[in-house]
Amino acid sequence: MRVDILTREYPPHIYGGAGVHVAELSAVLRSHIDVRVHCFEGPRDEPGVYGYSPLAELADANAALGTFGVDLQIAAGIAAQGGPGDLVHSHTWYANLAGHLASLLYDIPHIISAHSLEPLRPWKREQLGGGYALSSWAESTAYHGAAAIIAVSGGMRNDILRSYPDLDPDKVKVVHNGIDLTGWQPPTGDGVEIARNKVRARGIDPDRPTIVFVGRITRQKGLPYLIRAIGQLPKDVQVVLCAGAPDTPEILAEVANGVAELAKQRDGVIWIEEMLEREELVAILSSATTFVCPSVYEPLGIVNLEAMACGIPVVGTATGGIPEVVDDGVTGTLVPINQVQDGTGTPIDPDKYVGDLAAALTDMVSDPDRAQQMGVAARKRVEDHFAWTAIGERTLEVYRSVLS
Repeated sequence: MRVDILTREYPPHIYGGAGVHVAELSAVLRSHIDVRVHCFEGPRDEPGVYGYSPLAELADANAALGTFGVDLQIAAGIAAQGGPGDLVHSHTWYANLAGHLASLLYDIPHIISAHSLEPLRPWKREQLGGGYALSSWAESTAYHGAAAIIAVSGGMRNDILRSYPDLDPDKVKVVHNGIDLTGWQPPTGDGVEIARNKVRARGIDPDRPTIVFVGRITRQKGLPYLIRAIGQLPKDVQVVLCAGAPDTPEILAEVANGVAELAKQRDGVIWIEEMLEREELVAILSSATTFVCPSVYEPLGIVNLEAMACGIPVVGTATGGIPEVVDDGVTGTLVPINQVQDGTGTPIDPDKYVGDLAAALTDMVSDPDRAQQMGVAARKRVEDHFAWTAIGERTLEVYRSVLS
């Protein structure tokens, strides 16, 4: 079997969970089948990986049109590698149109992995303007033409069927995201002090109670709510914000202003804007008391798996697929939220959500022994339920089902 995986993100250009997913999935599948990866942002040196650059003619066009220009190149490039394979598997709207066109052109099945949904991200109008209508059209068209759709959580499956009610529910399968248990694990032996030195080099005190956030600066990640909650935490609590790749200048300014205001009130708020190498991120996570995921929209959240694999609990919003990852009271704490049902995920009562988030975080860092016990349980949970070997086999089952 040959599968062509289509994605915007692929190493070394990874910005979010979808890119991590594609990198790990393609690696585990290669031991079973012939895998070709087609990605954005130029050629790659890795065998079996084909990168495409934006069309110069569309350099000044709306970003969505630039994306479609790369999609057209990918659809053509699939056949350039010894003819088309048995199926195509696309990830996110950026590559969905390439998968749909390839399916029509070569008469092969198209499988989609749903990492997010355009109807549930209306704030993207800030980022794409009129291009949001184009990204929504591409996603809808591809979903309705797909042979199968893989949802990364049960919550995501429900969102897909609510957003696209004409879809056949039998075509929508659930295969959770996975985690590389070897690459993400707490240090041992001499590695403990090496990790502590790494965090000290970032200005982080490994002996203070510490909360870590990792994510892109986008509306769905809920970072402005977290910044408000930080203002309600005990003053001895340290917060590390690994936050970059802003969707728009406006939300970057909102976060920057919020962090600046916090700096007037308290010390120990460290903002790291650049994308960190895995080794350094593991050191930061493993040295922390807890991880926080204040997302208002989160199909699953690979970052939660990464934190749990590093042996720390997660305080996360009870929305989307997060409750399928965080076992409330065992591997972390779920923060309740009542949300506006307009696709934005906005809390109906933002003040209550911020207060509940601050209370849950305070409770977690105030009992380090309990947090440590939850961290041990968190590591075991990802070992038992989210190993990539099992995720790869479940994905292969979906492939076989559309080819049979």
